[in-house]
Amino acid sequence: MTLFTPLMFGPASRQVFGAFHAADGDRDEHTAVLLCPPFGQEGLRTHRFFKVLAERLARAGIATLRFDFYGSGDSPGDESEGELDGWRRDLCSAHEELRRHAPHAAIVWIGARLGATLAVLAARNGRCDPARLVLWEPVIDGRGYARLLRERHVAAIDTTFCIPDLSWRRSLAQEPDALPEEALGVRLSPALQAQLRALTPQSLPLTALHDTLVLAPPDDTPTAQWAAEQQSRHMPVRLAYLSHPLDWTSDPFPHSAMVPADALSRLQGAIHE
Repeated sequence: MTLFTPLMFGPASRQVFGAFHAADGDRDEHTAVLLCPPFGQEGLRTHRFFKVLAERLARAGIATLRFDFYGSGDSPGDESEGELDGWRRDLCSAHEELRRHAPHAAIVWIGARLGATLAVLAARNGRCDPARLVLWEPVIDGRGYARLLRERHVAAIDTTFCIPDLSWRRSLAQEPDALPEEALGVRLSPALQAQLRALTPQSLPLTALHDTLVLAPPDDTPTAQWAAEQQSRHMPVRLAYLSHPLDWTSDPFPHSAMVPADALSRLQGAIHE
């Protein structure tokens, strides 16, 4: 089993936790990978997936860093402090940390869900410069994403308790588009709620500086349209379809895959496409 080195990095006032997987041997000193996790329950749900992916990449000779955004996972901070601008800076801190461990490598960012959205925001900011972006089902509609989390939160309450709390479902029916303060056990700060309200496909333009691969399920028309709009602006972006049995928000029931082999292979191959 590939071992990893636990790390704390970033400014003294905003340290975050990471796990560095050193490359086995000297087969690919030219590439390193930064894994950008999803938010909340989606991040918990995919923790094992990204750990296995990091181990696979390291065995293939690719140094890899995975990390937790401030206020999440094993990083310091309270989840009530979570918001996109701070997380974007965390991503750049992680990029700089990986650069210290792999000084000569071209760094590829692989982001999933809101982690992919943050990768777009961080790359556009210009403070850190990835060689390539791999965006796995990026969140491009903040209101729709919050609505999905809220619906899943209410459904989880319905199935968890012997006597469901009907006030949650009444609230959902009365205000279907209201942004939640809590979603599947994770609080959404007022700042994050406001940022999700403002998050639209038009607010996420790609730049010509980074080759980008977008991975989405075949029925994800909005993401396909967003990628097409970026192509119409002559951005170096390509859309590829990826179907998988991973349920982003569910508990790990027996028939819900935690580490689907097809998704692992697809992301590993995406680094050099």
